[in-house]
Amino acid sequence: MPRLQNVGPVLALLGMWGFAIPGQPTPRAPGLSLKQVSWLVGCLEMRSGDRVVEEQRMGIRGASMLGMARTTTSKGLIEYELTLIQEKAGRILFEARPSGQPPAVFTATTAGTDSVVFVATRHEYPQIVGYRQAGPDSVVAWIDGRSGGKRQRVEFPYSRVSCPA
Repeated sequence: MPRLQNVGPVLALLGMWGFAIPGQPTPRAPGLSLKQVSWLVGCLEMRSGDRVVEEQRMGIRGASMLGMARTTTSKGLIEYELTLIQEKAGRILFEARPSGQPPAVFTATTAGTDSVVFVATRHEYPQIVGYRQAGPDSVVAWIDGRSGGKRQRVEFPYSRVSCPA
């Protein structure tokens, strides 16, 4: 039987690139700073028919960025989410509190001037939350992972908009 060598570094690299490895602890990318993801500050919006998804995030203060999102249709509020991105001990944590669900905490495995990937391998679904600048006025957010034994990825193509007064 062949002997596997250097598996640990390979798993660490996969984790840093945003891949969740089932059964492995969430890899930690050392030395990350909220300043690297300050491009997430502001307001985003996605429209489809009468459905509007809005996401708004405050600037960095007290090693944190507080955010909120809501989805509405002509019938009213469909769902909402409160989020907290904070820096702790060289890590960036993303805490999501979606309506009707328990909170979940994800750890950034990679963060830069145009993208960030958060992972929580033990979370039911999603296990991955990511954001990527797709241009000066657009951001693509996504959730990814396994649900019911099948991989599911949902993307949210947002446009940058002015924040309401």
